[in-house]
Amino acid sequence: MNARSEAGGGYSRARQAPAPPPGSGGSGRTGTGAGFQTMWRELAAVGRDSGSGGYRRYAWTPADTDCRAWFRAQAEDRGLAYETDRNGNQWAWLGDSAAGDAVVTGSHLDSVPDGGAFDGPLGVVSAFAAVDELRARDVRPHRPLAVVNFGDEEGARFGLACVGSRLTAGRLAARDARELRDADGVTLAHAMERAGYDPDAIGADPERLARIGAFVELHVEQGRALDLDGHPVGVASAIWPHGRWRFDFRGQANHAGTTRLEDRHDPMLTYAETVLAARARARTSGALATFGKVAVEPNGVNAIASLVRGWLDSRAADEDTLAEVVAGIEQAAREHGARDGVSVEVVRESFTPVVEFAHDLRDRLAALIGADTPVPVLPTGAGHDAGILASAVPTAMLFVRNPTGVSHSPAEFAAEDDCAAGVTALADVLEGLACR
Repeated sequence: MNARSEAGGGYSRARQAPAPPPGSGGSGRTGTGAGFQTMWRELAAVGRDSGSGGYRRYAWTPADTDCRAWFRAQAEDRGLAYETDRNGNQWAWLGDSAAGDAVVTGSHLDSVPDGGAFDGPLGVVSAFAAVDELRARDVRPHRPLAVVNFGDEEGARFGLACVGSRLTAGRLAARDARELRDADGVTLAHAMERAGYDPDAIGADPERLARIGAFVELHVEQGRALDLDGHPVGVASAIWPHGRWRFDFRGQANHAGTTRLEDRHDPMLTYAETVLAARARARTSGALATFGKVAVEPNGVNAIASLVRGWLDSRAADEDTLAEVVAGIEQAAREHGARDGVSVEVVRESFTPVVEFAHDLRDRLAALIGADTPVPVLPTGAGHDAGILASAVPTAMLFVRNPTGVSHSPAEFAAEDDCAAGVTALADVLEGLACR
């Protein structure tokens, strides 16, 4: 990689938001390096849209470069050994990275379009703060300890989530990754190259994974279970199976002002009926189904569409239910398409099976942070890097309370005291895993 990608395009110590987002508190300076609040304040300015108040930190863009520069600065401030792997994931090591049986924590720094401040960054900032807390406790790890920032977790630019961890775990072929394209037709390979990284180097990294003994990811809860239970921190039990499907509805372009309703082949009607069918099917199955992205051609106000392309995100507690829900939505689409004179094509773009986190590691986390008061152990419908890595290394997750339950939105929130509780819980976990 070149010097520009390492140094960052615009991040500097002087580039700070006037104030951190809500819930950005925590301790001041602990150990070595900036405290939680200072780190959060520095990061808050990067990739934030002044209009929406949300974040647009997309993979291999200037905002992403600035986030990477911030991560490196935090590592170097603490005297941690910094490196990027072949897939562009960033690592900050305390101890010998080659020794094996390492305890790794962290998350991601990229965002969905106009996403919130906490999804991803809370896990990375808390990881550095937890390392500081261990030093303040004057405990020394007996195992290597690392903080990681996985690249392109949200998939906002290239349409596939968890690209960095998928590549590392061998769950995404390098050639397929290089050919991923954004909305402007730019390939992932070209975007990486422009950011100063070598796309020819990407691929599975089993040697790195073999050196990891446990991965623990802290994340803001993307729901209200902890708030309803009255707990600031919880432990994840599993990740629901989930996937993304592209529905192509092809009709016939025509004039909106002269074509009789009876003569139309309008794919927008079929799409709309399919959206309603998805909601109904998910409700009756206890699942989730969302059409959250749509593209229309020719996209004119006075023109009947020729093509409507919609992306379905669906999740369920088990794989059989998920398969039934998606099959039911597809059947409804085809039935409405036949009525409307519209053809329907469905392509599965990604799928992640159910992830059961390592039970022994999960139970140990619950014991380490719930010695006085038992902590909730709860499933989640959201995908994470921890879920991708679970097939290769023991993984677990901590959740920090989100009182609104809102995520992937500027309204995403975690209170100051809960963020501090999350750092303490993560430090307790790291001490229990790496220092005893």
